[in-house]
Amino acid sequence: SLSLGRSLQHSGAVGVLLGGEISMEPLVSQGSRPFGRPLVVTKAERNVIYELGGRPALERLVNQARSDLTDEEVEGLAEGTLQIGRVIDEHREQFERGDFLIRNVLGTDRRTGAVAVGDVIPVGVTVQFHLRDASTADEDLSERLAGVSADAALLFTCTGRGTGMFGAPDHDAEAIVDHLGPIPTAGCFAAGEIGPVGGHNFLHGFTASIALFRHVSGPRMLADQTAARRDGAEQTGDTFCGEQTGDTFCG
Repeated sequence: SLSLGRSLQHSGAVGVLLGGEISMEPLVSQGSRPFGRPLVVTKAERNVIYELGGRPALERLVNQARSDLTDEEVEGLAEGTLQIGRVIDEHREQFERGDFLIRNVLGTDRRTGAVAVGDVIPVGVTVQFHLRDASTADEDLSERLAGVSADAALLFTCTGRGTGMFGAPDHDAEAIVDHLGPIPTAGCFAAGEIGPVGGHNFLHGFTASIALFRHVSGPRMLADQTAARRDGAEQTGDTFCGEQTGDTFCG
């Protein structure tokens, strides 16, 4: 439910419009690593994949898991660590972590060899199985925060992360402090996070989705202000003298 003044709304959304000297950059850490190799979906119906590369999807999963994962990791698949990634950009020659939209594997059917996932998967798309674990989630978030700067942050992290995944509280918030310093940070746990992957926004699960805020200042901000004032002067026919640059723009 959403609270608006003294009224309570049961549908809708809350939005914030940013402008002026504030810029925002989204960052999504899906926290999974691919195993096996990418395969094309050759038979599927809605969210059920029947064939990958012309073979039963479950057969492909079993063979890749036995080949690429440790015995401990294979045992953990039954505990909800198994996911599947759908390629965002099919034109890439090679696919790596971060090139996929990650979805949960909901279950399998030994009779039909089908694999059910948490999204509609069309025939012809490329997918790859993924493993979700604490070490991968920690590494992925650290890589995405490396070299990034921000003045403040909003953190929306899945309820499936936190102590249940990392064995200790505040992992994602502490990662922000470790990489960006003690900047103001707020946020909440969520049962679904929104953020971009491959330039498109999606609803996610098990992610840390972060909004990084920066104060835009210096030459770039001055240039934007000067251009705006110059354009206004040209439209009105007024003479505008650049207070900082000493230039004169005549209408």
